[in-house]
Amino acid sequence: MQKILEVKKISKIYKMYDNNIDRLKEIFLKKSYHKEFVANRDISFDLFEGETLGIIGVNGAGKSTILKIIAGVIEPSSGEVIRRGRVTALLELGTGFNEQMSGHENIFLNGTLIGMSQKECAEKLEDIIEFSELGEYIDEPIMTYSSGMRMRLAFSIAIFSNPQILIVDEALSVGDAHFQQKCTQALRARKEQNMSIIYVSHDLNSLKLLCERVVLLNKGEVVDIGDAENIINQYNFLIAKINDNNEKIHISSKNQNAFGDFSVTIEHVEVKGFKSHSNVISSGEQASVDLFIKAKETMSDATVGIMIKDKFGQEIFGTNSFYLHQDLSFEENTNYCCSFSMPLNIGIGKYTITAAIHSKEHHLDACFHWLDRAADFEIAGIEGDLFVGLCKLEPIFTIKKRERI
Repeated sequence: MQKILEVKKISKIYKMYDNNIDRLKEIFLKKSYHKEFVANRDISFDLFEGETLGIIGVNGAGKSTILKIIAGVIEPSSGEVIRRGRVTALLELGTGFNEQMSGHENIFLNGTLIGMSQKECAEKLEDIIEFSELGEYIDEPIMTYSSGMRMRLAFSIAIFSNPQILIVDEALSVGDAHFQQKCTQALRARKEQNMSIIYVSHDLNSLKLLCERVVLLNKGEVVDIGDAENIINQYNFLIAKINDNNEKIHISSKNQNAFGDFSVTIEHVEVKGFKSHSNVISSGEQASVDLFIKAKETMSDATVGIMIKDKFGQEIFGTNSFYLHQDLSFEENTNYCCSFSMPLNIGIGKYTITAAIHSKEHHLDACFHWLDRAADFEIAGIEGDLFVGLCKLEPIFTIKKRERI
């Protein structure tokens, strides 16, 4: 595959002054009066033609800075960005819009700012307006638009500018579900036409759905680059480390999919249908997910949870003892079996289980053991009525005649 973008050892360092006088003193006295804030340090990665590359990291990881450098909004302190084609960026909603001008007028203004000619804007005008679904509001001033309407217009202009590289930074988190789905479909369609996309989002499912590879940033540096699911597992580890003041949480040396302080451990996970007595189960069949646990320490306020993921790694259902209002405690050097019994009302396909033990609601509080891909199972048939999709909701269908109005 051809490289459409090369990011080579990019660093961005900001000089931080206590006041403006210190800036002047530094100029005239030739002495340092500033502190340095490193937003990015030696960041390198490539983007290939037709690829969607995700970027993920906790707040302050340096995501927005590297995107602005790629887009040409700011200059790096060192390093080089090689672009092979037009770059269009959706960074901050409203950027490039004139508040006093109408949406119609802003199509020409914003389109010009991202590299479109006036002729291109005119040719794509009706397509942009139709895709945005703004209707009569297209002739109203931008200052009257909601954040969702701004996103509709900004995304519509960007997608019809036909860039070689499109940067999307959290833009799809704004607006209604219908338009978000429409944008996702448009991105996938453009990707099939060889447009390259850099996609930043805290929506882990959308990253797994759209991205072949993901870059994990932390404290301004690249931690790792790889397939979406593996990188997101590392991201979950970093989240768990945020409140790990005693530096107890670590990745298992035996299983790279496991991390925690391992004071309580998940020894084994089984998924079994009540009828099939195996992990090949019919949709709608009652089944159990059993976690075999060993407590090495006495512990109260514990939570045991599971997450079901589909073949794309998307999370389709999760629960834990906290949500189920079950208070758990463990005794030192004692074995337990925790079971989640339920009808598996999900579609035909292959699934995996992620299991976790932590305190309170989620693993941000205190993570004892997180185990991704702890078990797998397959839904191979359907009990009862046929259906399509991931969820079997079992509706009651009725029909009745209505009086004419």
